[in-house]
Amino acid sequence: MRIGILNSGGDCPGLNAVIYGVVGAASKLGWEVVGFRDGFEGLLPPGDFSILEPDKIAGILPRGGTILGTTNKGSFAAKVGVGDVMQVAPEIIDRAKATLKLLEIRALIVVGGDGSLTTGMQLMEAGIPIVGVPKTIDNDLAATAMTFGFDSAVSTVVDALDRLHTTTDSHKRVMVVEVMGRHAGWIALYGGMAGGANIILLPEIPFNFEAIRKTIEAREAKGLHSTMVVVAEGAKMPDGGLVTLENCAGSEHRLGGIGERIAAVIAESTGKETRHCTLGHLQRGGSPTSLDRMLGTRFGVKAVRLIQEGKFGHMVSYQSYHVGSVLIREAVEKPRLVEPNSEVVETARAVGISFGDK
Repeated sequence: MRIGILNSGGDCPGLNAVIYGVVGAASKLGWEVVGFRDGFEGLLPPGDFSILEPDKIAGILPRGGTILGTTNKGSFAAKVGVGDVMQVAPEIIDRAKATLKLLEIRALIVVGGDGSLTTGMQLMEAGIPIVGVPKTIDNDLAATAMTFGFDSAVSTVVDALDRLHTTTDSHKRVMVVEVMGRHAGWIALYGGMAGGANIILLPEIPFNFEAIRKTIEAREAKGLHSTMVVVAEGAKMPDGGLVTLENCAGSEHRLGGIGERIAAVIAESTGKETRHCTLGHLQRGGSPTSLDRMLGTRFGVKAVRLIQEGKFGHMVSYQSYHVGSVLIREAVEKPRLVEPNSEVVETARAVGISFGDK
């Protein structure tokens, strides 16, 4: 029995833990694991791959990124936005099938977010046995309560805020910190709450600058002369627009720059010295937390068991502390967004955090 695995989409801490879990569980069954490099692109003839054996992957658990490499571009890109799917060309899928047939791959594990799993679903429809493993630091897949990489990203945000608080307090400034989160604000919400932010701006909760100004001035009146603002890159400006770095034809636009825009408006409206900081890919890098190492390993082992049980077209899912599975089609139907009236948001409001809406 020979199975394949690939990582697709953005990288994140914990990918190597999934590989570790897959190889470990497969070797116990006497199976061979083929790792395809650079996502789905590694499937194209003649194939870019390596045989993954337990002794060759020793020590990869604490490593960030992925030993297989990954990409969110190329011939297999299928997701161009929420609800927008682009079909992978049939000839590309046929070439991938030829590689898998030549290598005698009986099943393929696809580790990725909604875009990568959408591609995997198209391969499944073309007759390639697929099992999905959810990967996104945004934690925005509705079919699983948590994805690996999220906890590591939040930890990076918290560490950054801890450091920025000291310099912000020293100069009595406003600091605007931009974090990742295209459609969902989970990183901003969890990172901001745990890192002691005073204002958190999310894609799911419309904000206005008047509310932000009043929050800062109310803090000033109480003798609190520094303010920490955390904003998700996908938060919409009051006019409803997104701030983008680049408009990419045929794919999702590159977001970025909202932190700088907000900082400029705050400085003008309050007269406060205001700085901005974009954490960017710092949130994707570095060693995974212990939680992400555990979750990634459990996901990898479960993926092998799904193949053993013949549950193709399923994705590993984490719910109520248990690792189970759901249909990939159900997993990519809708994103998991922050509910504006959820318990977590209400908890934040209870301790005085503003979301720029009141």
